[in-house]
Amino acid sequence: MRTKSFIICGIVGGIVDFLLGWLFYGMLFHDFFPMDAPPNYLLLFLGCLFFGLLISYIFTMIGNIVSPMAGLMTGAVIGILYGTSINFFMNAFETTINYETFALDVVLSTVITAIIGAVVAMVNGKLK
Repeated sequence: MRTKSFIICGIVGGIVDFLLGWLFYGMLFHDFFPMDAPPNYLLLFLGCLFFGLLISYIFTMIGNIVSPMAGLMTGAVIGILYGTSINFFMNAFETTINYETFALDVVLSTVITAIIGAVVAMVNGKLK
C-alpha cells in the first residue's frame, strides 16, 4: 500500500507542481522570469513529476504525513530550503545578482511546495 500511495501521491504532486508553476511563473510573474526560448514542456513536466515524487517519498515512505496542515507546513520548510539552495546554485556563476528576483523565486518556491505538500498529504490520508 505504501508503494501505491507513493506513486499516486507523486503523480498528483507533479501535476499540481506543473499547474502552479504555469500559474505563478508563466502567468502572474512572467515579467520577473523572462525566457529566451520556449520551454521543452516534456522536460518541464518530468521535472515537476520527479519533484512531486520527492515530496511524496518524504510524506509516504519516511514521514507518513496525512494531514493537509502538516503537509502545508512541511512543504513550506522543504520549499524554502530547496528554493534558497537552487537560487544560490543558479546565481553562483552570474556577474550580477538580481536580489529581488532571487527573493521572489524563494517565496514562490515556498508557496508552491507548501501547496504541493498539502495536496500530497491530503491524497496520502485518503489512500490510508
